Amino acid sequence: MSAARSDLVPLQPGDRAPNLVLDAITQEGKIALDDYRGQKPVLVGLFRGLHCAFCRRYIAAQARLDPELREKGVESLTVVNTPIERARLYFRYHPMPNLLAASDPERASHRAFGLPNLEFTQNETNWPYKVSMAAVKDMRVDVPGELPGPMDPIAATEILNKMDHYEVTEADEQMVATGHGQLVGQFLLDRQGIVRWSFTEVPEGGRYMFGAPSPQELMSAVSQVAQ
Repeated sequence: MSAARSDLVPLQPGDRAPNLVLDAITQEGKIALDDYRGQKPVLVGLFRGLHCAFCRRYIAAQARLDPELREKGVESLTVVNTPIERARLYFRYHPMPNLLAASDPERASHRAFGLPNLEFTQNETNWPYKVSMAAVKDMRVDVPGELPGPMDPIAATEILNKMDHYEVTEADEQMVATGHGQLVGQFLLDRQGIVRWSFTEVPEGGRYMFGAPSPQELMSAVSQVAQ
């Protein structure tokens, strides 16, 4: 795994988002953030690859909110660290109506938004750039209705993958090898491309790792931007 950059800090409200030009998964051609500037606000979800059981759930959650977002005049873009052919195959068998998704196996969008790629170490933790395996195993995650209770993310991933019948492919393994610790987040941009709200795994020493904002928190932020 390549060394984690220790100079990445997530974009904050008031920061201008970079332009991204990515390969579209759920349609043909490219998707560019600049296409929205001056037109509509956009919620950008930057997730790990589809190999991440938690991210598959976050992507589905964002897709479920899409009708409410559109009612408010807000577009939604999901970005995954999965090669495009693998991603297209996944969404062919797991269709999500109205999902607009893009492929970014190099994780350029995550770096552009300041999301570090966490390095797993034997015993050194320097959050959000390095974390020891012991610290990971001390984390507790819960997916109500799917997990029997809070547990470490490694055990949780095994259960969720079996539940999903998700088979890791060679393309997935390549993403894991370079970006297994990629931190993720969602950024709400206004019509001018300025960040107005965000939720990332970065703050507070890993407290939000494998977490997600509540739909109520997200839609409250959307209501402010859509005014």
